[in-house]
Amino acid sequence: MPRRRTLLTLLATSAALLATTATATAATEPLSKPHIAAHFTLSAEQQPENITLGGDGSAYLTFSFARQIVRVTPSGRIRVLATLPAPAKANTPNLGKAFVGGIARAHDGTLYVTYATGTDDLTGIRAIRPGGRPHRIAALPAGGLPNGLALDRRTGRLYVTDSVHGVIYRVPARGGKATVWAEGDALKPSTFAGANGLKLHNGAVWATNLDKGTVLRIPLTARGPAGKIQVRATGMPSIDDFAFTGHGDTLLAARDDNQVDLVRPDGTHTAVLTAADGLQTPTSVAVHGNTVYVPSAAYLTHKGPNLLRAHLDR
Repeated sequence: MPRRRTLLTLLATSAALLATTATATAATEPLSKPHIAAHFTLSAEQQPENITLGGDGSAYLTFSFARQIVRVTPSGRIRVLATLPAPAKANTPNLGKAFVGGIARAHDGTLYVTYATGTDDLTGIRAIRPGGRPHRIAALPAGGLPNGLALDRRTGRLYVTDSVHGVIYRVPARGGKATVWAEGDALKPSTFAGANGLKLHNGAVWATNLDKGTVLRIPLTARGPAGKIQVRATGMPSIDDFAFTGHGDTLLAARDDNQVDLVRPDGTHTAVLTAADGLQTPTSVAVHGNTVYVPSAAYLTHKGPNLLRAHLDR
């Protein structure tokens, strides 16, 4: 997600190291053939915040500040599916302007997205059925910043991170009232934003904390309440969203400091993509078979937002 306090100093000091290690990293880590699959226009605010995939390898993206949901075909063609209504006056916490965040896709093609405006009438979760218009299915607190989103297709529930309040909400996918499902210090922000990226995997909700640089696992219990929050990885400043590489707990995490890390089940992590590969403030990750997708929003670099693809060497 975007941040007002910049990381340009960090980017500058790490640039030389990234350039000298990029070749060695590519040779030893499980990603190969990184390339830019689609270029976006920064002046049109085409800054991809989050991603979900269709069965044909199409990428569905949220353009955060353009308030748009788009489809990018495997050939790189971009089609705008919906534009969310602009608030009369946005007052979004931390950002000051309307922000489309997480996205999830149901089996029938329905898309769900989070929308933050700082206003009671618009902030919440919207659904977009194939060929239909977006409509709000659940309101969320206007004083928060709904961000990451995941759909439990088995139970028909949505899970949503709030990066300002540092909680995870649960909402019926058919629409209804949002309730706080998980909360605690591990989800809270320390300076800017806490709970951020979100995925459901192996009987648990997984989340990141951007400020604390952590990956968290929260078990789903038989009765519904959240289990105890477990810290599964640390030491990844500015971590955003992520995706699992397969059935195990290995994941790929996007970091605002122009890096994608491979995070192993024991919590150790290694950079596998860097600015040398084309990253421009990467925000999220998706995996489809042996293909990895990484959107870059250029929030901090202010140039070249794009969608990168790479091969996952299994």
